[in-house]
Amino acid sequence: MAVDNIIEVEGLTKRFGGLTAVNRLSLSVAKGEIFGLVGPDGAGKTTILRLLAGLMTADEGQVRIGGYDVARQPGEVRDRIGYMAQRFGLYSDLTVEENLAFYSDLFGIGRHERDRLVPRLLQMTRMSPFLARQAGRLSGGMKQKLALMCTLLHKPGVLLLDEPTCGVDPVSRRDFWEILYALVQEGMTVLLTTAYLDEAERCDRVGLVHRGALIRCDTPAALKTRTEEECYKLACPDQRAAKALLENLPEVASVEPFGGNLHLFLSPGRFGVAQISRALDSAGLGPADLAPVAPSLEDVFILMIRKASREAA
Repeated sequence: MAVDNIIEVEGLTKRFGGLTAVNRLSLSVAKGEIFGLVGPDGAGKTTILRLLAGLMTADEGQVRIGGYDVARQPGEVRDRIGYMAQRFGLYSDLTVEENLAFYSDLFGIGRHERDRLVPRLLQMTRMSPFLARQAGRLSGGMKQKLALMCTLLHKPGVLLLDEPTCGVDPVSRRDFWEILYALVQEGMTVLLTTAYLDEAERCDRVGLVHRGALIRCDTPAALKTRTEEECYKLACPDQRAAKALLENLPEVASVEPFGGNLHLFLSPGRFGVAQISRALDSAGLGPADLAPVAPSLEDVFILMIRKASREAA
């Protein structure tokens, strides 16, 4: 394992019958990094996280966390990670304080250490006023904060979070990310899955997952600037018809609605703006206004998915 990498994944593969859920995935995460796995539903993100946490056995490949092999040294790995599933096992009929006490006992944390840790976690999450409230009566954002506190009780060095803000309101999502940034500043490493591309922008690096494979991995800024294809904004009278026409042209790598316009990627050196305008005019879909534009992370993600699907076909 590289000195600066706390997570190393090599050739990770998981099959369920004839379905390959994770396909020869390799990646590394540096200590103190926030790494985001982004992909549509069914892409394999949750399975990847469960494999990293040692909750599933891989068919092929290796995962090492903190220098320890997840398959061969599960005890050492469990002591060093915190895993938070999409539906964390909070006990709805227990209060916030009782849930914290219960998970402290599960982790073997003594009363003295718990009394030292819990006030700091409550301060970090601003959950002190809700200590006596039953978990089942908390809002979605508060439940996630309580789940995070329970996950942090044994002071893990690596956090594995499966879509931690799914279904959470925007304010609570912002609070949750402030907590993650504070934890990273203290030396923690975070690997999370998300379907929100605005959250992917907050990560140090992002891995795009499609059909269990890692199709692109880089910083958010690099993902947006290092595409071979050029991105254009298209304004025309009938965008639906224009999209139907352009997506069938082999020179158009991707075309999707974006706000009140279309964003399209043109393959390099194969087709120009003038040809696009002529094609639209010939179909009676002009006049068209095309201008180069910096792509969003969403634009790039859709482009990568389209290219991966074509290559697979």
